[in-house]
Amino acid sequence: MGAAGMNNNLLILIAWIAGILIVFAFGKALKVPLKFAVKLLINGVIGGIVILLINFIGQYFDFGISLNIFSALIVGTLGLPGVILLVILKYLL
Repeated sequence: MGAAGMNNNLLILIAWIAGILIVFAFGKALKVPLKFAVKLLINGVIGGIVILLINFIGQYFDFGISLNIFSALIVGTLGLPGVILLVILKYLL
């Protein structure tokens, strides 16, 4: 192998290492938003379950909160203060 062949192999190796580093950098950059999205999704599902529970109990008192993506995310993100907020909004509006 001549000097040109070794030079090409070195360039290929450097490009391969750079490619791996770029993939790792993108993986790290996407890891945080993905974790946030999964956490928001799980909290939204939990919020939806809480709203369904409130509606199940509230049917005896003629009370209900509409279940949609926004109300589920409010309850899922804020927790108990989110439930209180939706109850207050239900009475005000």
